[in-house]
Order: sequence, then structure tokens, then C-alpha cells
Amino acid sequence: MNSFLRPITDRVTSKKGMWITLGIWLLVTILLSALAPSAKEYEVSSINSIPEDAKSIIAENKVDNYFKNNEGIPAILVFQSDKGQVELSELQPLFEKIDQVEGIKEYVPLTTMPPQATVNFFSEDKSTLILPLTFESSLESKELRTQQEKISEIVSKDTELTLYITGPAGIAVDSLNLFSRADLVLLFSTVGLILVLLIVIYRSPLLAFIPLIAAAFVYQVVNQVLGLMGMAGLVISNQTFSIMTILLFAAVIDYSLFVFSRYREELKKAESKFDAMKQAMRETGVPVFFSGGTVLAAMLVLFFAEFGDYRNFAPVFAAAMLIIMFASITLVPALFALFGRKAFWPKVPRVGEAAVKSNSIWSKIGKFVVKKPVLSVFVIGIILLASALNMLNLKYEFDTMKSFPADMPSRLGYEILEEKFEKGDLAATTVLFEAKEEVTVEQQAKLLEILADQELVSNVRPNGTTSDQKVVQYSLTFKESPYAVETMDALEKIRDNSDKLVADSNLDGELYFAGETAKKVDDRAANNRDLVVIVLLESLLIFIMLIVMTKSFKMPIYMMGTILISFLAAVGLGMFLSSLFFDIDTISNRVPLYSFVFLVALGIDYNIILISRFMEERKKHSVKKAVEIAVANTGGVISSAGIILAATFAVLMTQPIQLLFVFGFIVAVGILLDTFLIRGILLPALIVLFEKEKPAVEKGVQ
Repeated sequence: MNSFLRPITDRVTSKKGMWITLGIWLLVTILLSALAPSAKEYEVSSINSIPEDAKSIIAENKVDNYFKNNEGIPAILVFQSDKGQVELSELQPLFEKIDQVEGIKEYVPLTTMPPQATVNFFSEDKSTLILPLTFESSLESKELRTQQEKISEIVSKDTELTLYITGPAGIAVDSLNLFSRADLVLLFSTVGLILVLLIVIYRSPLLAFIPLIAAAFVYQVVNQVLGLMGMAGLVISNQTFSIMTILLFAAVIDYSLFVFSRYREELKKAESKFDAMKQAMRETGVPVFFSGGTVLAAMLVLFFAEFGDYRNFAPVFAAAMLIIMFASITLVPALFALFGRKAFWPKVPRVGEAAVKSNSIWSKIGKFVVKKPVLSVFVIGIILLASALNMLNLKYEFDTMKSFPADMPSRLGYEILEEKFEKGDLAATTVLFEAKEEVTVEQQAKLLEILADQELVSNVRPNGTTSDQKVVQYSLTFKESPYAVETMDALEKIRDNSDKLVADSNLDGELYFAGETAKKVDDRAANNRDLVVIVLLESLLIFIMLIVMTKSFKMPIYMMGTILISFLAAVGLGMFLSSLFFDIDTISNRVPLYSFVFLVALGIDYNIILISRFMEERKKHSVKKAVEIAVANTGGVISSAGIILAATFAVLMTQPIQLLFVFGFIVAVGILLDTFLIRGILLPALIVLFEKEKPAVEKGVQ
């Protein structure tokens, strides 16, 4: 690695190389900005997460194939009266106007149906009426928003009713509105917070601005490169772009801190700012580039996921990390070399000054860990174990609506439905029976009866047959919410026993289950599979990379072991604190894998910085002395980087989706655990306990 990087960093850190490097970055940024589209042009509010071969998707395709009217984007209009009952007879003119709105495929003709058939569309107290309708499937989210705004305008003009639009169409529009504002909030909050923290921690204006200048260049280049990838067919979800923004700023700032920390140290040894940067990059170039490489590898592993959200991360995050890696060994050192000692004003480093003060907090911690490694391991181990045990109390939430803001219109409409109507009616399960021969009326009734007798099933209604009578469709509702874990378990059991149900009905054919609950069952299965596969692959890959870097088998075991226990402790403690401070008792089942990928990928950075410094000092000192020096010299920059990184991820708590809120909080908690307890105390103590002294070194200079 050194033979590849040293010629690059040596050239970049020369006076001529510095100007060439800055010129190339400026030129590339300008050209991409002028010629390439922005990634924002290819953002979507959601992507298809469940694999195409999932049972619910196969069932949905069959339903669409046999019953063409099922195609489209469903919505539910929820009309509510604050003054009494909703009178259906008064809504005829309103429905006629709504029918004229472009893009509406069909709606339930309530005003022409017999009274006994409309009962189920009213709440028990008659204060709420629901109108199911379907938009054309070709409509994009922005077009859906336009049509829904027209419907809302008609209702507000012609009635005194309050309208909420929920269902997939309503959620798509609300998601679009939320993220159109959230991206700007995220970007400005991230930049502002990093700027304030850098000034507070380092008390130097330029040191705060230089990393942000680097991040601005990288952000623009990444944005335009992703735009080109979007032109080539890559779909980018809003959620993926939001997390990518945080990853980009976090990584660029982290690597900038590692570079300028060593640069400041070298400026105390060399008069020339270029010589100082050359030596700094010779020592930090490999660890920084290798750190970026481990993050890149971790992101590429996500290509092995089945879940669409995880696979969408892979190309977006990998492209960002590749650009960040090259920026860390070219743009970042060139910018610091440009400003030289002025970058550190008012605390300008002078030749001859001590690299690290012997009375600094991290010098004291290093000495304590070296003297009492067993006590250090025991105390930190107890804290981490206690935190990790709370993982046993994790409860998953599969109701996507619960993740949105409480005042979001589609969520308000959904909660009104939940309150005023049967829970199971929120999203019925479509059951499709595909037979090889004609199914008689008696056989249809028998199958309906058997389905209705299954656990937690509330009712089953016939919902049509094909003209040849070989395919029958039913609408099945459960007693509990379609997103409840017990409902999902019940449907999974029914689906697994479908062959027996068909046999008991004296039929020959296949049962298929489509709808929200069926999708959630497949969602859970895919996520569980990906959690196991990604954790194993990523851990193995990073472990191998650490063996290559350290040329040791034993040291990567400490490094990976501490990272994994840190992840478990972060999730356990993060959920405990979320419940304590934010009254959040459940999490999306995606949070653990999201957290694992980022805590492991970013946590390894601090491992590499500490271990690389230990290995450097180990050439001249004993194990204990090398550990003490490594902790003293890297503790400050790692803790500063950790605080900024944790705060950066905490910015995700400004996002309007609970999944991102909890994910950002857990990662922030995990990074702080990692920074102060793992990297500062536990890992150094393990090295002292298990690394053997070399006799030649023990007798040498201490």
C-alpha cells in the first residue's frame, strides 16, 4: 500500500503538486456541475424493497394478471364531520366533481349503492365516511400530489367536512413533501453543527473551515457523479441520499482531523510546511486510505442483500466513499498545506514544542491503562455487557405509518380509520386460489369456511372469480391490525399450511396471499436473512483486511471483538435511552442492520488510527510504552472526531421519519461508546494484556 500511496502523497504535498491538486479538484467540480445532472433529479420517495421472487409479490402479480381492475395506486379519502353525522345524500355533487379529477381510475360508487351495502363505509357514530379510490398506476408522486391537492380544494370549497387522504397514494405524497424540506434542513444543520463544534474544540476559525471546504468539494462531485449514475438507470431513494450526506460529511471531517492532527505534530519538528505535510502523510496516508477502504468494502457487501433498501445503499455509498478516499490523500492535505501554520491560528505550532503535553487527559488515561489493564477491561466490560443485555428487550414495529410525524395528513387519516373502524379493515389480505379445474360454488364456500376458521381471522368475503371459474379471489381480514406481529405470525402460519387447507377443501390448486400483511411477512423474512448474511460477510471481510494491514492474526481479533461488542452495546443502550427520553419503545426491524453497517465501518477507522500509531511506536518502544504513546497522541483527535461524528449522525434526528431518528441516535450513542470506552481504554488494555514483548525491544530504548 505504501508503494502505491507514497508517490501520490509526496507529489501532492510539494508546492507545485499542491497547486496542481487544487486546480484539478476545482476543474473537475466545475465541469461536473456544468455538464452532469444533480442526483436530486433521480430521487424517489420509496423503492421496491421486497425481492421479486417473494411470495407476496408473486401473489400480487397473479392478482393483477387475473383481475385487471386491481391495478393502480390505492387511496382512501377519509371525510370527518365536526358537527355531527356525514350525510351521504349531500355528497353526490361532491363525488361527481371528484370523478372529474384527472388521474383517478375508479372509486367506490357509494351514492348509487343500496343503503345496506354502504354501512361498512361509515363509522358507528356516522361522523366519519371513507371513500376508497384508485389512481392510475402511471402517475408519479408529483402528479399524485397535484391531483390530491385538487381533491382537497374541491372538498374545502363545497363542504364543511375535514378531508384526510391516506393509503399508499396519500403516503407517497406526504413522503415527497416531507423530504423536499428535510434534505435542506439536514444539509444546513450538518454544516452548522460541524462548524460550531470544530471552532469550540480547536478554537481556530481556519481549522473549522478547511475540512468543510473539502467536504463541500466532495459533496458537489459526489452529487453530480450520482446524477450520472441516475442517468444510467440508478434509482436513489430519499432515505439513501439523506444517510449518504451524513456519511460524506462525517468521513471527510474524520479524515481531515486525522491528517491535520499529525500535520500539527510534524510542524513542531520541521520548518517547511511542505516537508511537515509530506512526513505527516507518509505516516497517516495509509491508515486514512485503509480506513476509507474498509468503509467502502462494508458498503459493497450490501450488494449481497435481498432487501431493496440495503441494495440501494451499496452503489450510492460506495461511489461516495471512493471519492472521499481519494480526497483524503489529495484534496485534504493540499488544502492544509496551502494554509500551513496559519491554519492553526491562534495556537500556531512552532518547531521544538512538545508534541503532546505529559499532563494532558489522554496522557493520564494512557498511563492508567498501562498500569491497570485488568481493572480497565473489567470495568468497561461490565458497562458494555449491561448495555448489550438490553438487546433482549428489543421490540420491532412493522407499521410504517407509526414512523411518520404525528401531524402528517395520511397518518392522521390512518389513525382515524384505526379508531373508528375495525382494525383489520385497515388493509385486508387478498387470497387467491388458482385451480387446475373449474371450482364449483360449493367448493368456493368450503374454502371460504376453512379460511374463516383460521387463527385470528375476523371474516372472509368472496371477491370475484375469473370467467372460467378456475381462479377465485377472497378478501380476508384479521381481528388485529394488519401490521401487528401476531397478525403477521398468523398469516405466515396460514401460508405455510396452505397445501393442507386446499386438501381439506377437496381441491387441487395453489393458494396465494397478497396485501400489506403478506408483504410485511416477506419484509421480515428478507430482513432477517440479510441481517445474518451481511453481518457475517462484513465481519469476515473487515477481519481479513485487518490481517493484511497489521500482518497479524491476533490483533484483528481484539479489533473486531471490540467493534462487535460495541455494536451490541450501542443498540441496547440506545434503545434504553430512546425509551427513557423520547418515549420510543419499538424500532423498525431495519435499524439493527443500518446501525451495524455504520458502527462497524466507521468504528474500524478509530481502531486503525490507534493500532497504526501503536505499530509505529512499537518499532522503537516496548508494548506498554508504545500503547501509552499511541493513546496519548491519538486520544485527542479520536475523541474530537468521535464527538463531531456522533453529532453529525445525531442530525438525522431532525428527519421526519422515526426510523432515521432512532438510527441516528443509536449510531451517535455507539460512536461515543466506541470513542471513549473502546478506543480509549478497552482496546489499549487488551493490547497490554495479550501482546508479547520482543526481547530485543525490552532491552532497547524505552
